[in-house]
Amino acid sequence: MSNAPRYEIDPKAFWADPYPDLARMRETTPIAYVPQLDATLITRRDDIFENEKKTDIFSSDQPDGLMTVLMGQNMMRKDGAAHQAERRAIFPTVSPKTVQRVWKKHFETATADILDRVQPNGQADMVADIARPISGEALKAMTGLTNMTWQEMDRVSQGMIDGCANYAGDPEITATCHDCTASIDAHIAQRKPALHKAPDSSLLSVMMQAELSDAQISANIKLAISGGQNEPRDAIAGAAWALLTHPDQLAKITNGNASWLIAFEEYARWMSPIGMSPRRIVKPYETKGVTFDLEDRVFLMFSSGNRDAASFTNPDAFDLSQDASKAISFGAGPHFCAGAWASKCLIAEVALPMIFDQLAGIELTGDTPFGGWAFRGPLSMPVRWQV
Repeated sequence: MSNAPRYEIDPKAFWADPYPDLARMRETTPIAYVPQLDATLITRRDDIFENEKKTDIFSSDQPDGLMTVLMGQNMMRKDGAAHQAERRAIFPTVSPKTVQRVWKKHFETATADILDRVQPNGQADMVADIARPISGEALKAMTGLTNMTWQEMDRVSQGMIDGCANYAGDPEITATCHDCTASIDAHIAQRKPALHKAPDSSLLSVMMQAELSDAQISANIKLAISGGQNEPRDAIAGAAWALLTHPDQLAKITNGNASWLIAFEEYARWMSPIGMSPRRIVKPYETKGVTFDLEDRVFLMFSSGNRDAASFTNPDAFDLSQDASKAISFGAGPHFCAGAWASKCLIAEVALPMIFDQLAGIELTGDTPFGGWAFRGPLSMPVRWQV
């Protein structure tokens, strides 16, 4: 175990709002062992940025990790040549060119349909009724699992997310996760014959064309679903909430002094939908007076780094005028999120502008609770608009 100073947390309070504890850690124990998580947390932005690139020390290969055990070994849990080979295989799906040429139209059509359905009602829950189906329909198209409903896409994603964050070992959460991964495998098997006959740009199709193994295909589809449903959902609803609760920031967009992309990137910095990424120590290492031992578990706390006062002028505020270029919302090293371009297109080019355009006078009608530290987003968000 590392010799990092111990920092105790209340797990329930940390789930409800991790930012007070993360601020104290950055100030007093920037590399700290948290016994409730059985992990050493690295909390300062520059330390994360530097060490994430050292894959020979901070390895993503975690054979005993929850993601690998529950979902199979995907490219996110591989380093070096193995990681790069699978990343190259999926690139035809997630490249900026494919996003603009193929997926943007899917995003626009699905989002318009969803907003057309809810608009006459004059009210909705932004998370459940708008952001969730927008994210789900986008992910159906990109994965190639068009035989899956968006509701099932959301269910299996949440089940895997809960399973991968189940550090307390709750057996019910594990059982639900297994049920969700079985559903994904069944949907993959159903879609393969059609994609053999008519290949397309979807993730399932391009991996089949690259002749990846069934295990590789299954694991990477599950990775895409676990990361491609909840985080865009949380970012769409969360960014909308941030703009509605900060009308001065929304005004910067409407008067042309900021863009929807800036709003999304600033929100992702301020309220990081992906709060951390785990690593395994594979050779002894010392940094900043802390010695790591073999097999230590380390959490790179992106959410904490994104509020580091050494890197951001107004770190605890949602401020579209500040420079967020040092944000590590999508990671910082070789595991930089492969879906970043798709996320930016879906959220900043399609969902946010269409929501604020089509739901005229949109406003909050109640509280918006947030939850999570490994993954964070609004749990519900009642809104209304003019009809």
